[in-house]
Amino acid sequence: MELENYFEFLSDEDIRIKGTRIGIETILDDYLDGISPEEIAVRYRSLTLEQVYATITYYFQNRKKVDAYLTAWRQYTDQASQMQDHNPSEVIKRLRRLKATMAHNNNF
Repeated sequence: MELENYFEFLSDEDIRIKGTRIGIETILDDYLDGISPEEIAVRYRSLTLEQVYATITYYFQNRKKVDAYLTAWRQYTDQASQMQDHNPSEVIKRLRRLKATMAHNNNF
């Protein structure tokens, strides 16, 4: 089986493990943080160990391309997080007010 058959290339910014909603960035971030393939397979029960190894192998065979993918993904998530911090939803605003009220009440 070709290595690419393990993945769904939804776009240049979205590569997922076939049959799952898990992106390769999830597996590779864990792996690059020092988590073993076996631990990753246990952590994400919808993945097989074979899929984890296929993702890691794909990374090493396409390192420059996948490093660019990971960099773009990290930039996107950082920007999304910043936007969410600057423009929180009404629910987040209410939770923040509740937290501030509780903290204020606990100080008395």
